Amino acid sequence: MPRTTTGGDGTPVPQRLLAAATRLFAEQGYDRTSVQEIVEAAGVTKGALYHYFGSKDDLLHEVYARLLRLQQDRLDAFADRDEPVEQRLREAAADVVVTTIDNLDDAAIFFRSMHHLSPEKNKQVRAERRRYHERFRALIEEGQKAGVFSTRTPADLVVDYHFGSVHHLSTWYRPGGQLTPQQLADQLADLLLRALRP
Repeated sequence: MPRTTTGGDGTPVPQRLLAAATRLFAEQGYDRTSVQEIVEAAGVTKGALYHYFGSKDDLLHEVYARLLRLQQDRLDAFADRDEPVEQRLREAAADVVVTTIDNLDDAAIFFRSMHHLSPEKNKQVRAERRRYHERFRALIEEGQKAGVFSTRTPADLVVDYHFGSVHHLSTWYRPGGQLTPQQLADQLADLLLRALRP
C-alpha cells in the first residue's frame, strides 16, 4: 500500500476525507451528500477516496467505528484497573458520556444514517457495539457477584438503561447548556450507580 500522503497542512488524506465527510454528513445528511462533494471538501481526487475507503458506505462505517474504537480502548483500560469495581464502573459510565459529547457529530450521523450501511457493515457495527456493551455489563456482573451491586435488576437492563441515554445524546444534548459535559456525565453515572445500590 502506498505511503499515506498529506495535504498542505500535513493532515493525512484519510483523516481529511473523514473530516470532510463528517462535516457534510452532519450538515446535509448522509443520503444527500455526494462523493464529489466529499472529495472537493477534502481537496483530493475520487481515486484517493476509493484507495483509502472504497465507498461512501465505508466512510460512514469509519465515522462510527473510530468513536467506538476510542470508547472500547478506554473502557478496557478502566475495566482492567486495580480499583474497586464501583469506581471502575462509575469512571467507565461517565467516560462514555464525555467521549460521545466530544464526538457528537459522529454519534448523530451514525444513529441517523445507520440504516444506509450495507447489511454486512451493519452486522459488523452491531457486533462491535455488542462487544462494548458486554464488557460494560461484565463490570456490573462482577459487582453483583461481589455483593457490591444489587441483583434486583438484571445487568442487561441496567446496560440498556444507561446506553439508552448515551445513544440518544445527539438528540437532546445542547452544548452551552447548564451542565458541562463532565457534570452531565457525572450525573448520569451517579444515576446508574443509584440504580445498582444494594
